[in-house]
Amino acid sequence: MKFEINPLRKRQVLGMLIGTILGVFLFLFLSSEANEEYKSLGPMNTGHEDFSCSSCHSDAEGSLWAQTQSNLQYSIGLRANSVAYGTLDVETKKCLACHERDNDRHPTHRFLEPKYKEAVEKINTASCITCHSEHNAKRLTLSKVDYCMHCHEDLTVKNDPIDISHETLIATEQWDTCLQCHDFHGNHEYKTPSVMKDTLSYEALDIYFNGGKDPYSTKKKFTALSEKEWIEKFLK
Repeated sequence: MKFEINPLRKRQVLGMLIGTILGVFLFLFLSSEANEEYKSLGPMNTGHEDFSCSSCHSDAEGSLWAQTQSNLQYSIGLRANSVAYGTLDVETKKCLACHERDNDRHPTHRFLEPKYKEAVEKINTASCITCHSEHNAKRLTLSKVDYCMHCHEDLTVKNDPIDISHETLIATEQWDTCLQCHDFHGNHEYKTPSVMKDTLSYEALDIYFNGGKDPYSTKKKFTALSEKEWIEKFLK
């Protein structure tokens, strides 16, 4: 008696076979460091173009198979928590490995103090990625730069040097003018202007925030580590 395979079943088996082969191929392709760009959520931010993924993203605990099993168990209610898959999210301490400096005017650890609790609830300045979310090809990824209001609404300046006083700027809520005089991290070497017409234009700042020319100064008090310097400092 001749045995015939159901045509539908044949197509199902063929589809499963093709899917398995493609899945293995994609896994091997994306596992290669040479193909990291295809796993990225977007282009690297200004200054990070030559960094590899592993510089910022640490491997998650466990093998890929163990992670898959754990997350499958979580999805059907057999685990209380999911686990990180592939790599860990980047935290502030990772950023500070290259960017930590003693002269930072707004160091992230200061915002962990109780007196900044209300401000941090409005804008989490204790985390670098609040302002500098990666894979956007920019320097600053906030849509507005009026965040100074959350800590400086009661600011008073004795012998105010600017022709339009800080009191007036605050009273009229011109918070987007702050960065026209002040570098948020205080890392540029430049003289703060005393006349509003001499301050940086917002157009120049916008170009800078989006990855263009630095309008503050070409000189910096601290230079961030390159990937090579980071590897030499932390991995050797």
